Parts: sequence; structure tokens; C-alpha cells
Amino acid sequence: MRKFRTSLAIASLFALSACAGMTTTERNTLGGAAIGGAAGAALTGGSALGTVGGAAVGGIIGHEVGQEKERRRF
Repeated sequence: MRKFRTSLAIASLFALSACAGMTTTERNTLGGAAIGGAAGAALTGGSALGTVGGAAVGGIIGHEVGQEKERRRF
């Protein structure tokens, strides 16, 4: 279990460092897809179709929110 936690922590650090050069829209799209995928999996009992569908819907919503934030900034 300790190896798993250590591996997860290292993987998380690498994943977060990859986001440093992303725009607001890209970050929101990725975050929306992750949250949507998790919600889709939870609502459908772990179904692959539910996970992918949730990720797609979450990604679209995150993308639109990110674009709106960027429009307001300029």
C-alpha cells in the first residue's frame, strides 16, 4: 500500500507540472473531463460508456466556461 501511495503522489506531481503552460480554457476542459468522467462512472456503476460520456460532457462544459473566463479577461 505504501508503494501505491508513493507512486500516486509522484504521478500527481508530474501531471500537475504538465498543466503549467496551459491556457485557462485548456485547464478547465481537462478539469471538466476529469470531474465528468468520475461523475459518469459513479452514476452508472462504473460503466465504461457512462465514464466516457461523463468525461465528454464535462470536457465540453469546462471548455465553454474557460472560454467565457478568457473573454471576460480581455
